[in-house]
Amino acid sequence: MINDLNSIDWAALEHAYGPGDDVPGWLCGMVSPKPDARKEAFSDFYSKALHQGSVYSSTVASLPFLFAMADDPATPDRGAVVELLLNIGREVIDAEEIYAVVCGPDGEESTIYPDTANLMREHADAFVAYACDPDQRVRGAAIEGLGLFLDDAERAVALLRDHLETESGAAERGLVVRTMADLVLRLPAAAGPARPWFDALADNGSTTPDTRLAALVHRARCAPESVDDRTVPTAILLLREITPPPRLEEDRASTGPCTCETEPEPDPDVPGHIAAAFDDLERHGRVHAATTPLLTAFHEALGARFEDREALLTEQLRSADPGTRYDAIDMARRLITSWRGDHTRLVRLIGDRLQPHDFYTAAAAAEALGQLAGLAEPAREALAAYVTEHRPDAWASPHRVLRRAHQQAVVALAGLGDERALPSLLVALDTGTDAWRAVPAACHLPHAAAQLTPRLVRRLAEVDHSREQLGFGLTALTRTLSRLGDPAAVPALAYTVHTAVQHKQWHTAEPVLKALASFGPRAASALNVVRPLTDADNVGVRTAAASCVWELERRPETVVPLLERLLEHHRNFDAIDLAGRIGPPAAPVLPRLRQILNDQAEENARNESNDAAVLNTGNTWTLVHTASALWDIAGDCEADTVVSALLNAWKDNDSTARDVLACLNHMGQAARPALPRIKTTLEQPHRGNDRWSDAVASDLEIERICRSLVTRLRKLPEPTPAGEQ
Repeated sequence: MINDLNSIDWAALEHAYGPGDDVPGWLCGMVSPKPDARKEAFSDFYSKALHQGSVYSSTVASLPFLFAMADDPATPDRGAVVELLLNIGREVIDAEEIYAVVCGPDGEESTIYPDTANLMREHADAFVAYACDPDQRVRGAAIEGLGLFLDDAERAVALLRDHLETESGAAERGLVVRTMADLVLRLPAAAGPARPWFDALADNGSTTPDTRLAALVHRARCAPESVDDRTVPTAILLLREITPPPRLEEDRASTGPCTCETEPEPDPDVPGHIAAAFDDLERHGRVHAATTPLLTAFHEALGARFEDREALLTEQLRSADPGTRYDAIDMARRLITSWRGDHTRLVRLIGDRLQPHDFYTAAAAAEALGQLAGLAEPAREALAAYVTEHRPDAWASPHRVLRRAHQQAVVALAGLGDERALPSLLVALDTGTDAWRAVPAACHLPHAAAQLTPRLVRRLAEVDHSREQLGFGLTALTRTLSRLGDPAAVPALAYTVHTAVQHKQWHTAEPVLKALASFGPRAASALNVVRPLTDADNVGVRTAAASCVWELERRPETVVPLLERLLEHHRNFDAIDLAGRIGPPAAPVLPRLRQILNDQAEENARNESNDAAVLNTGNTWTLVHTASALWDIAGDCEADTVVSALLNAWKDNDSTARDVLACLNHMGQAARPALPRIKTTLEQPHRGNDRWSDAVASDLEIERICRSLVTRLRKLPEPTPAGEQ
């Protein structure tokens, strides 16, 4: 069919980056006799015609040609072709209900996802044939296709049973078992014949432990009610059978899960934080043990069974296999950051992985601990011991993996406010080696401000405001100087604002003004620099300058007139917050705040009546900021309005919880109508906002405020729930 490529008007089709007239070249490249050409062709197709899982008209037009390649025994890399077909099919089947109708580039509605999913199901017999291919790669991709594309549940179950009998490798047999579970989850009619099959495999002592473990895990995926008190202990015993015996103690110093010590140094022309981000993406995509995908699926199936998951992770973190131990670190981190509870044991086990002979694993353990905020406390001494194991100049070690492990441990230790991290941070700031990582860590050590501030000021002076800045380094510097609170930084901050404004670098002037404001009257010497900026061309700078003037001299008669103009921008949250901080003297802006709140409520009502599918998070944050300012200015007379707005925002967007609770905490007894929602939040086992980097710190703050509010508010009779008002 390659000869028929020209029969299609590819230029009229599209992919992620424009017309599809380059797709025929990729399809031809896939059958090239040159391996490099084939690799490039597949890469181009994935990145453009299947970009981030999206399917385009050129993708669909390619399917007949891809099936023709897969059918032809002479096609090189047939396995790669079948895998590509599988990936296209998986994407459209996963998305066919969500994207039943999409808007095409010409504005016309399209049913490309369900249409393509049906097309893949029509080719199910092709995957049945591929599943018998002698090429293992072709066979593996095709077996997964049996679980996705066959609509006859009885036939699919029978085929998978037969394939388990013919496959001899542990990975291939595990794939068959996983596919059976995928089939049951897609077609409930398959559950009847599949369930006894899972039971027989899991309980059959003559079956290999790999297959028994796979059957046990995937049975749990399909039938969570089948998990009982014996499930995890049985899985642990099977895992021990699979795990190779431990190496002799004297050999352990030379072993490790990966040889990444040989990785090349990053390009010096690439900013350090960007290079590190790409390294992290690549590193986090690695799997170091064959059992990791299976155990990951097991943890997902166990869900809220915290004790079972902790027992399983304890086994993993103590495993004789270094790859299993390594991969367990991130699984443990995900459990701790997602579920509330007493995680002391797991945190200590992660700390135990800070072994001086295994830098690669130690770096992962330290990084995980650094993401746990205050929950990392049980590992404090393990972190300190690891940091002090080496001299502070290990921060700048030429040994890349040692350097990363030491830096991650220092950052995690600093996050606990431990000054044993200070010597290494000083090395970072003095040498400039990965200072981007040290600067935000330094903000947790305010008692060392006298040593840190001069070094941070020196780095601030090195910023070249004549060039467009990314903002990352300067923002981190100003935030850390603000958190340290040493007024010795004020002159440098004032000079930085002046220089940034001279070069019209508004995006850098704004965070520096916010840092100056944090010093309050102690930064009064900067008023001559700040005051003129209340008339700056940029609204963000004007707002930050007005806020800074307020914090430096606290004269409402000066700032409130500025505020009235700033509030013309209804989503100027910094201006709204400034009104709240000014408090009752900001009463002249109350009508404007009420208008903003009413406009937002009306917009939300329109969205609800129109069944708006996409939540505009800006709407919920407008409610939170405006309601909080209303309370701070008007107090009790606005209590009903404020509580209602806060609860509505919280209901629609859980990310607002911490800010909502902060306002409720200030309201005292006026917050009583929110008590049912507060109790519900405190009782929930799952942490909110676990996608954010500060999720744990945020949730700990939420728990603290909720406990405080419940203690103060429960003294009076239970209020009528306000969440449904």
